[in-house]
Amino acid sequence: MYKAYFGFREKPFSKTPDPRFLYVSHGHEEALARLEFVAEERELAVLTGEIGCGKTTLSRVLMDRMGPRYRFCYILNPRLSALEFLRTFARLLDVEEPSSAKDSLIDQIHSAVYGLNERDICPLLVIDEAQMISDAEVFDEVRLLTNFQLDDRNLLGVIVMGQPELRSLLASRRFEPLRQRISLHYHLMPLQLDEIMEYLDFRLEVAGGTPGLFTPDAVQRIFDLSGGVPRKINTLATHALLVAYGSNSALVDSALINDIKDELLA
Repeated sequence: MYKAYFGFREKPFSKTPDPRFLYVSHGHEEALARLEFVAEERELAVLTGEIGCGKTTLSRVLMDRMGPRYRFCYILNPRLSALEFLRTFARLLDVEEPSSAKDSLIDQIHSAVYGLNERDICPLLVIDEAQMISDAEVFDEVRLLTNFQLDDRNLLGVIVMGQPELRSLLASRRFEPLRQRISLHYHLMPLQLDEIMEYLDFRLEVAGGTPGLFTPDAVQRIFDLSGGVPRKINTLATHALLVAYGSNSALVDSALINDIKDELLA
């Protein structure tokens, strides 16, 4: 199909969070630097951004950068009760039979976290789509997990990620104790126009192709239609390449983007 036509080894605009395909914009680099600091200091961070801006991929890149001394524990669907949340975290820490009694469960988690630290491994809890948390007590448990400390350091780090509404949610007076524990807030912005050409060419090259398939006027239309959100850019770019392949076109221009926009963005 179009991969062979354009000389790709793999799809350049897949929606999977493959760290190899993360184009590190200024905003992404800034976010990574701050998250690395939070991980090293074992603090609590909140990362927000619009749908499709690359938060999940960013966390995977962070995992690659931090190396084996960090144990990343991902909770991808946080629509859980407080007890379910703690039991899920316990399983991610390899607790074989998480208790159904909260006091025993907390002891199990503490023992697992302490055991990892004895092996010079820092657990890092990453909660994705946190705006979906419906049980406010889950946020209380997140705060209480930050109490796992020794005299000279915390025993684990926490990164809470979500869409912009997470910021409004945490602004409630109900969560003032949690806000006082947050050492970093960062909001990931969409790509700017001058970054989109670099983004497209970067992913084309990672996939084994050559840069320059998208003309400057096509990049402008992609920016207009996507608002700079990487996931929307990927959708437009994939369909544009399919249409270019079907019409034996060597380049993607603005006319081609206009041909597909109504179908994709209706």
